[in-house]
Amino acid sequence: MPETIRANVGGFVRPRRVDVRAAAAFMAAVVPTAAAAQAAPDSSLMEGFVSAALALDRHEIAALTLTLGVTFFATVTAIMLVRTRVRAERQDAAARTEIMALKAEVDRTKALLLSQPQVIVVWPATGEEPEILGDTTIVTTSPFARRALAFGTWLAADQAHAIERAVDALRSRGEGFAMALTTVAGRHIEAEGRAIGNRAVLRLKDTSGAMREIAEMGVRHDKLLREVDTLHSLIEALPSPIWARDADGRLVFVNRAYAHAVEAGNGGDVLARNLELLDRAAREESRQARATGQPFTARLPVIVAGTRRIVDVLEVPTRGGAGGIGIDATEVETLRGEIKRMVDAHRRTLDQLATAVASFAADQRLTFYNASYRALWGLEAGFLDQNPTDSAVLDQLRAARKLPEQADFRQWKTELHEAYRALEPKEHWWHLPDGRTLRVVTTPDPEGGVTYLFDDVTERLNLERRYDALIRVQGETLDNLSEAVAVFASDGRLRLFNPAFVNMWKLTPAVLSDHPHIETVVEWCRSLHGDDAIWGALHGAVTGMERREPMTGQLERRDGSVVDCATVPLPDGATLVTFQDVTDTANVERALRERAEALEAADRLKNDFVHHVSYELRSPLTNIIGFAQLLDDRSTGPLIDKQREYLGYITSSSAALLAIINDILDLATIDAGAMTLDLGSVDVRKTMDAAAEGIRDRLKENNLRLEIDAAPDIGTLKADERRVRQVLYNLLSNAIGFSPPGDTVTLAAERANGSVVFSVTDNGPGIPTELQERVFDRFETHTTGSRHRGVGLGLSIVRSLVELHGGTVRIQSSAGRGTAVACAFPLEHAA
Repeated sequence: MPETIRANVGGFVRPRRVDVRAAAAFMAAVVPTAAAAQAAPDSSLMEGFVSAALALDRHEIAALTLTLGVTFFATVTAIMLVRTRVRAERQDAAARTEIMALKAEVDRTKALLLSQPQVIVVWPATGEEPEILGDTTIVTTSPFARRALAFGTWLAADQAHAIERAVDALRSRGEGFAMALTTVAGRHIEAEGRAIGNRAVLRLKDTSGAMREIAEMGVRHDKLLREVDTLHSLIEALPSPIWARDADGRLVFVNRAYAHAVEAGNGGDVLARNLELLDRAAREESRQARATGQPFTARLPVIVAGTRRIVDVLEVPTRGGAGGIGIDATEVETLRGEIKRMVDAHRRTLDQLATAVASFAADQRLTFYNASYRALWGLEAGFLDQNPTDSAVLDQLRAARKLPEQADFRQWKTELHEAYRALEPKEHWWHLPDGRTLRVVTTPDPEGGVTYLFDDVTERLNLERRYDALIRVQGETLDNLSEAVAVFASDGRLRLFNPAFVNMWKLTPAVLSDHPHIETVVEWCRSLHGDDAIWGALHGAVTGMERREPMTGQLERRDGSVVDCATVPLPDGATLVTFQDVTDTANVERALRERAEALEAADRLKNDFVHHVSYELRSPLTNIIGFAQLLDDRSTGPLIDKQREYLGYITSSSAALLAIINDILDLATIDAGAMTLDLGSVDVRKTMDAAAEGIRDRLKENNLRLEIDAAPDIGTLKADERRVRQVLYNLLSNAIGFSPPGDTVTLAAERANGSVVFSVTDNGPGIPTELQERVFDRFETHTTGSRHRGVGLGLSIVRSLVELHGGTVRIQSSAGRGTAVACAFPLEHAA
């Protein structure tokens, strides 16, 4: 039947009638069912679809499609929901069944676990608190299950540490373990740890019956193993050879010391080769003792690592053989010999002593005496060698009137013999009838004997008397010295002083006799002299503990006097202080010092004057030389012969004066430390030729010859070429000035001891020995009968330039035999 449908077309709503059958046909075409989708549409359906589509506009079709789609989605969703719910109900029922089965299995497992006395601890991988199952009373009496993990409360310390380390390894690295434990209560526990899944599980099980016996045997076995290991380690560490034999006498065990003694690599090598430490005879004696069941002991010589040693051998029989040890007794034998030699040396030493020594045993018989004892009392050696008693010796000495006179000799001897029962030494003084005085010391021995020491102190007493007299003489000497003397003891107090000390510092003997301290004495003396530095040094020299060194100083007192102070440390720790008035000497020294300073100032003024004047003279002298050369030039005009002769004199004199000024300037530069060297490679032969070329005119003028002696391969040296040439020129000029006409001057060079030595030799009058040390001084010139004249600077410059190069200059000359000057330049400049 037709229905009215409201449609929205162009914004207006208008009713329209729609055929329901046409709509159904359209739905069948748009949303086909599963059966309609498989079947091919017939023509009538297609016609209906077309007619229905023609009857609807596009908005109505869209609304209809949306409605049908929602309906289809809801239907499909409902069907799927029903199917899912059915499936979930089935899975829930299966899960409930499985959970019940697992709970039943867990209950059975717990029942099985708890059926035995054990504790199971489970640690989750997440680090949560462990789960503890079982009866914890097997390990602890505490009602708290957590106490089972406090291993130290129910285990010994070593076992607690062991299981704690094992549990840590189990939880951190999953390492399983199994160990037998014994609680402090005596129960045996088997501990086993395993990693199961992601959990760490520890099981503590109480062992009983056969398992308990096995556990106890395991504990005893472990204990025995530890003891055996300890003994084995101890035996291996012992320095003495140790061995074990079987019933046939073959070696079955040796330690490292045995292997070292027989020079084997190890114990296995010893057993394989059956290396014996003892010789055949010793082994045979040991076998015989072992056969009788007796231990074998002997001190035998053996070879240990190639060295002969003395060994105490002990071999005892055992069930399966024997065990032995060799203890090195070489040092004991050596010490025994040393003790014997020491005793003999002690006796020989006592024989050399001036003190008489006699030892008596507990039975009061003589056991030892030295030569001084026999000489002191004049006793016969035969009597003393019979070991007489102490009383017999005293009786014989009394009969010979060699003992002090006593009113009751018996009582005196009894008191002397109390030394045999005394604990401390006692001293006696015997005044003998012959005038000698003996100091007698009775020293009790631990064994009950007594040792007598007789020291003749007659000479010592005489020395003491002479010493007292010497002290009195010394005191008188000090009292009469003009030098003030004071002695301060090691505690800083005044012990000795003389009147000069009292008078110098205006003190009184009364205050000094109280032995004041050095600080007090310093305060008293400060009124005359207040220099704290001097008094502080004096105080330190007297009271210093670490360093005791002599101290000297000078005091200028307020009254104008000068005092020298000195301290001398004395061997007994005291300090001797002396004060000497040196006012007159100080005044003379002050005058001499002022004079020396004045002379030094005059010398500096002279050098400054020479330096200044030399510079000031160079400018006019240069002008004179220049104008002389200009006048000599023929282009300036003709000169008569006499004028030209005078001009030559001017030129030569100016040149000589310029050379002198240059020498003075060089010396001033050297003195000021401003001279620098232009170091370089210097050809020795060329330098010698250049120096010779500079004096050719003077050689010709003086009718002299120059010989140059140098090897062609003399080579070079490192120096300032201009200064070397200047040295050679000055030496040649000096030689020319002292050489007679027609003579020969020699310039030589050679290599010697890492240096190049230049020498200039002439046959002039020579230099006397007393003048040779002065020829190098400035402004020192000695003609010695020659025609040489000069200011005395040439050789001074030579020595200064050579020493500036790090070289040396030496001169060889004697009167009438010429002069040779040698200059040594090091090959490598060392200035």
